[in-house]
Amino acid sequence: MTSREHNRLIGILLMAHGGLQALSIVMICIIYAVIGSAIMVGGRGNDRIVGVFFIAMVFAVVVVSLLFILPQLIGGYKIWKEKPGARNWGLAGSITSLLSFPFGTAVGVYGLWFLFGEVGKHFYLGGTPQQMITADPEPPPPNSWQ
Repeated sequence: MTSREHNRLIGILLMAHGGLQALSIVMICIIYAVIGSAIMVGGRGNDRIVGVFFIAMVFAVVVVSLLFILPQLIGGYKIWKEKPGARNWGLAGSITSLLSFPFGTAVGVYGLWFLFGEVGKHFYLGGTPQQMITADPEPPPPNSWQ
């Protein structure tokens, strides 16, 4: 694979993982918001406080989740479109995706491998890569111990 293909694949994977996380958080928040609303509407006295607590927790979960999802979505989009700042956002997205096992960990390791590797540095920072991914390895030295 070329460095451009690695770059596009990392962008797509980061956006896919961030999108899956966002979708799951939205579904969970809808469920708990409905539960909290039902408790608030149908409850009496102190029961309504529990409903308010459910709604408050939904907002807290959304805020915390955005801290982990947005770097992946922004980084994935910037990497995919090769926008300025893509490497920094890609690093942030890869690091935050490491916390989500197993798909996020695989995406994060792949992103960090590329962005910190020679080919990724060459792609984003310029210069000459020391070793290309597709290059054949050098043969071992001759057997001189006999």
